[in-house]
Amino acid sequence: MFDYMTAQEAAEKWEVSLRWVQRLCKENRIDGAMNINRVWLIPKNAKKPSDARKRKRKKSSNSTSTPLSLDKL
Repeated sequence: MFDYMTAQEAAEKWEVSLRWVQRLCKENRIDGAMNINRVWLIPKNAKKPSDARKRKRKKSSNSTSTPLSLDKL
């Protein structure tokens, strides 16, 4: 019937805190989220945004590096 979920429902679905979802909404990181009377409404098909604090690591092409020897330290 409704195409939206509350911030609390999104937090439970994405297994994160309510405060984090509210912050994502305020920072416009969730497409289609809207604030009506201090209640955030999020589309049910919205995907959980990636955590901006984490960076994706690139695999180095030099995988044959030599390990350090403790006696050289």
